[in-house]
Amino acid sequence: MTTKAILNTPESTAEQLKVSVRTLAKWRSIGAPMLPFCKIGRCVRYRQSDLDEYLAKHTFNKVEG
Repeated sequence: MTTKAILNTPESTAEQLKVSVRTLAKWRSIGAPMLPFCKIGRCVRYRQSDLDEYLAKHTFNKVEG
């Protein structure tokens, strides 16, 4: 059984991350942070699974100092 990847637009991804669409474009152009994206023709899409993994890796319970 194959599962279909949920593909998000830059707008919905920006909303989830609480950043602007412009910030996502900047991140794509400089390659940071490592948030994978797909290009389908001229359209940019973000897999929900990649976004979930990114958020899990960047979630902290306390600040180290």
